[in-house]
Amino acid sequence: HHRMFLEPQEKKRSMKALVVKQAKKTCSCTPAKVKDYVFSFFPVLQWLPKYKLREYLLGDIMSGVIVGVLLVPQSIAYSLLAGQEPIYGLYTSFFAGIIYFIFGTSRHISVGIFGVICLMVGQVVDREIQRAGYDLEPAVLSVLTDTAAHANTTISPVNQTSQKLLCDKSCYAITVGATMTFIAGVYQVAMGFFQVGFVSVYLSDSLLSGFVTGASFTILTSQAKYLLGLDIPRSSGAGSLIATWINIFRNIHKTNICDLITSFLCFLVLIPTKELNERFKSRLKAPIPVELVVIVAATLASHFGKLRETYGSSVAGHIPTGFLPPHPPDWKLIPNVALDAIPIAIIGFAITVSLSEMFAKKHGYSVKANQEMYAIGFCNIIPSFFHCFTTSAALAKTLVKESTGCRTQMSSMVTSLVILLVLLVIAPLFYSLQKCVLAVITIVNLRGALQKFRDLPKMWHLSRVDTVIWVVTMAASALISTEIGLLVGVCFSMLCVIFRTQRPEAPLLGWVAESETYESLSAYKNLQTKPGIVVFRFEAPLYYINKECFKSTLYKQTGVNPVWVKAAKKKAAKRMLREKEVDSGGNETSTSVDFVSEPLGFHTIVIDCCAVQFLDVQVLLAQCNPSVRSSLLRGEFFKEGEDHLLFHSVHQAVDFA
Repeated sequence: HHRMFLEPQEKKRSMKALVVKQAKKTCSCTPAKVKDYVFSFFPVLQWLPKYKLREYLLGDIMSGVIVGVLLVPQSIAYSLLAGQEPIYGLYTSFFAGIIYFIFGTSRHISVGIFGVICLMVGQVVDREIQRAGYDLEPAVLSVLTDTAAHANTTISPVNQTSQKLLCDKSCYAITVGATMTFIAGVYQVAMGFFQVGFVSVYLSDSLLSGFVTGASFTILTSQAKYLLGLDIPRSSGAGSLIATWINIFRNIHKTNICDLITSFLCFLVLIPTKELNERFKSRLKAPIPVELVVIVAATLASHFGKLRETYGSSVAGHIPTGFLPPHPPDWKLIPNVALDAIPIAIIGFAITVSLSEMFAKKHGYSVKANQEMYAIGFCNIIPSFFHCFTTSAALAKTLVKESTGCRTQMSSMVTSLVILLVLLVIAPLFYSLQKCVLAVITIVNLRGALQKFRDLPKMWHLSRVDTVIWVVTMAASALISTEIGLLVGVCFSMLCVIFRTQRPEAPLLGWVAESETYESLSAYKNLQTKPGIVVFRFEAPLYYINKECFKSTLYKQTGVNPVWVKAAKKKAAKRMLREKEVDSGGNETSTSVDFVSEPLGFHTIVIDCCAVQFLDVQVLLAQCNPSVRSSLLRGEFFKEGEDHLLFHSVHQAVDFA
């Protein structure tokens, strides 16, 4: 046995020195530091001067144009989902691309409208519209607004003034959306400032996937009424999915046949073409812009067929050209939407950071998580003054962008120029576009999320815990609400982690011949054991929740329970004492029986603690991390001179034993 000696580093625990050091580092101002700060805050200043025009420009232009062509119909369609007029979706996509171009560190992700975020915004918008009294009967509403306009007096229909009603429903909707977008952006910038990017680790891939799939059911449900041409209010709150379907079936006799047929035809065109795009994406230089083709064809058919006038089809209506003057968020609405903005901010930055890291790893460069939070935060704060709603990165558009030759965020500028062309020239031409066509586009784009059900068997095979997390999060997001579903998913994930550490694997170990390796006897064959030595491994951190499990498993595996042994010894001692008393009294004669405990098959237990990352109970350990060793020494676990019983490997401990 050759003992290994490692001398621990001295740790300076002076809090004052640490604070002073950090303050000097933060507050010092040198030209070099200012330059580094500016360049890190505006990453465009780093990569734009190094832009390789001949190598990058063609790919960036091509990918930017293609994403722009795909984004125009989606921007109009997702505006419906967010409870907004089509023009505001175009504004949102235009500003998001430009701002991320300046602040973003990822070269490939596409930032803009995202279905789940739009759904969450739309739910809050509908709630606030209802609170403000915009869902009153049209006749009553017109009387109230006329009275307010002529008499200039304050009337309170539903906790609101008539002055509020002078701002029509669409105006109030974008005011609510922009205010919530501003608050969500502030939260995201604050997360970047306080460097809490680690929060995203609590949103695992299975949790996010389940959340998006569950929210997709809610999106599909919210768009179903447009497919049928029904005019029913959007349900909100817990159980809105079930309530919406009940409303749909109650009003199904009012279905607009024209909208139903149009929806069916659009599905017939969109779904097969999308499948072809997916199947032959390696052969196609660019995906077929079928959504744009469908929108143009449907608009022409609706205009020349007079579908609105003849059959009462609901259409997009007037879409103005140009830009509205900037307008600040409504500060009075902040208390109403501040809480709703928290899950929107978290989901937005989690998806953006995870996508940016995924594509950075794929293409061999690095991104800064905190800078990404600044970027997505400013993509929400600045556009909120220009009648926009909340944005984040979107996987589908990012995949298209990457596959069509994108090299840098210059492609985002090209995409914004395409949208600008639509805003300045083409937008009014979509006046006759049926809303059911936009709903079909939204639903078809949910295919990716809904197809996750196909992956469940594979997911179950890989990790049953992750599969259960996915199912629970998906069900809660769909059946209760998106916000509660996210909270349920996070809490359930944490409970799963706790349960897995509460009852972990705890095998006995055997020696791999001609090596210093010890592995589980229950997992591998042909392992050897040393006579008189038991090696035990507890595969989890040791803390108050699982300390009883640790003890009971150790007792079971070794066949020794100290409590029972102690009790048996006490019982034997009492019995012997009683027999001696009887003998000395002379009243009775008996034969003394010695209590002999059953001999143990070992003399030493070695506990392998390679899986124990922290410790808050006292227990004998070997092969432990520095933090565990320091816990034992601080707690004076060992008597003087006994610290030699700590070993750096199982092999050393067995040799010593």
